[in-house]
Amino acid sequence: MAVATEPAVALRWDGRALSVLDQTRLPGREAWLTLTGAEDTAAAIRRLAVRGAPLIGMVAAYGLAMEVTRRPGLGALEDGAELLAGARPTAVNLVWAVERVRATALAAGPVSMAAAARAEAERIHAEEDAASAAIARHGADLLAGARRVLTICNTGALAAGGAGTALAVILELHRRAPAEVRVLACETRPLLQGARLTAWELTRAGVRHELVVDSAAAGLIRRGEADAVIAGTDRVAANGDVANKVGTYGLALAARAAGIPFVIAGPVSSIDAALPDGDRIEIEERGAEEVLGFGGVTVAPPGTAVRNPAFDVTPAGLVTALVTERGVAAPPTAASIAELLA
Repeated sequence: MAVATEPAVALRWDGRALSVLDQTRLPGREAWLTLTGAEDTAAAIRRLAVRGAPLIGMVAAYGLAMEVTRRPGLGALEDGAELLAGARPTAVNLVWAVERVRATALAAGPVSMAAAARAEAERIHAEEDAASAAIARHGADLLAGARRVLTICNTGALAAGGAGTALAVILELHRRAPAEVRVLACETRPLLQGARLTAWELTRAGVRHELVVDSAAAGLIRRGEADAVIAGTDRVAANGDVANKVGTYGLALAARAAGIPFVIAGPVSSIDAALPDGDRIEIEERGAEEVLGFGGVTVAPPGTAVRNPAFDVTPAGLVTALVTERGVAAPPTAASIAELLA
């Protein structure tokens, strides 16, 4: 049994400066980075010191607000927005949050631009915290009978506002039945977000869990060792197709074959209504070094070619339900998603 300590916290804002927990150092060390503007914020996002679609959006919003506070003027606003929006391509929350801060700052005018940008970033932060709490409630109601839950990657406080998205649902299930809930956490190669981050958060929350090799997950699902699979999302297309951490699609196929629910949890800020389907989602391909070795140790022969897509797309037809702060689309379709957005 995991021993409960304090809940995880990923960022701290004091009204002028932003501190973020460097997720590349976990679980070995809790190191905090102080960010001051667009450039260092974009760099932290690119190297995954900050990760998780909703958290990326929140941090980018603060990064742009700090940039126009540090360098007042339209040039800083536009340059900072462009830099931050391009830091990572797949998560729609990034562009959504940056554009909100940019539009609010432009509307405020030169004199009030910085204050307006900071206030809008704080609103986004508060909204994502509230969204997490609502997602947790809706998801736990949907999966009320589930006691053995399998998840991939990290979708807790280290990835979103509040307690997270999919992991927030798991934590709420645990709160309601603390002696019964057990989590199977996929290690999530190649960067091991499940092993390094999800296991760390579950330990802090006192939730029983077991870490599993990614390739073992489908077999465990087939053997009946999970009542449900729940994952987060980096982007949802208008038709309900879902982009999430690579490996999610395989879990959806396994869940469908086993006849158990496959649930996606995320805020409406992850829905890209302008994108008709998942085939049009840009899938980030990351560096070969992430696959060729880990922790400074090379594991493949020199010259080995690598494909390293960070995400995959799960068709809407494999998704039992999309859980958002506004309610549940079950199943997610163009009509049910449009209803959520309305």
